[in-house]
Amino acid sequence: MTENNTHDHYDHEGSKLGMWLFIFTELLFFGGLFIVYAVMRYKNGTAFGLAAEELDVSIGAINTVILLVSSATIAMSISSIQLKKTKLTLILLATTLILAIVFLVNKYFEWGAKIEHGLYPGSESLEQLGHGEVLFFGLYYFMTGLHALHIIIGIIFIAVMMVKVKNGKLNVNRFVQLENAGLYWHLVDVIWIFLFPLFYLIA
Repeated sequence: MTENNTHDHYDHEGSKLGMWLFIFTELLFFGGLFIVYAVMRYKNGTAFGLAAEELDVSIGAINTVILLVSSATIAMSISSIQLKKTKLTLILLATTLILAIVFLVNKYFEWGAKIEHGLYPGSESLEQLGHGEVLFFGLYYFMTGLHALHIIIGIIFIAVMMVKVKNGKLNVNRFVQLENAGLYWHLVDVIWIFLFPLFYLIA
């Protein structure tokens, strides 16, 4: 009886509303960063174009595909839990988790290569390229680093959902938290969809 009461009093709509409000504030925050980028790009168009040539478009494209696929797998996990397919739900969440980790690994090696070549804020090599290039890479590291932080938070979020699904705390009758995880992950995906062309395809 106590367990049923707990389920009955769980505020599903409040949970969803809270997540949507969080997503809205995140979009406002990143929207502000995109505006800053647009202004800097307008003032330093040529320098930004030259700096973008230093980025590996193929890695950016691969990471884009990875996030798009991961958004599909987490969406399918929500459908599968509604169909009472717990094992499939766990497989799909694990796939999303693995893809997220692969994304971070790719980003780690990409950042490592740039740092090895002296293309990082404060380096002498970058200072010699000019003010526009310094601004570009400053924004690049800050915005993609912030996005990577959101990926890490998402990984933790998804891992917690996996534990709850396995323990039966998330099921066909109560899966709003999994829906929230999906909404958060779609947010991460959408942000990258904007970051990829802004930094990798502007040359």
